[in-house]
Amino acid sequence: MQRPEGGPGPTPLTEEEERRARAVLFSDLGNTIAERGWVRFPAYSPEERRRLVDVAHRLSAHWGQQVFIEAEDQCAMKLYLAGHGPQPTNPPLP
Repeated sequence: MQRPEGGPGPTPLTEEEERRARAVLFSDLGNTIAERGWVRFPAYSPEERRRLVDVAHRLSAHWGQQVFIEAEDQCAMKLYLAGHGPQPTNPPLP
């Protein structure tokens, strides 16, 4: 979101907007993770990344199992359950 005066940078959310944004992410991302074990979501700013880390921690507490989170690149984060994360570059031999 751009500042009303057109300057660069995001406009901070009010406490209520932040609470609602995190609640929507908790629900939407949680549903996707529950269905397929992982979700990729854009995060362009440090605030967006902190929000996703908080959502991962809240989902972990809610489900009683860890929801892992990692940066995939400068623009996206991945939240996932065990077994749905990064694959080892050299898988173990059978």
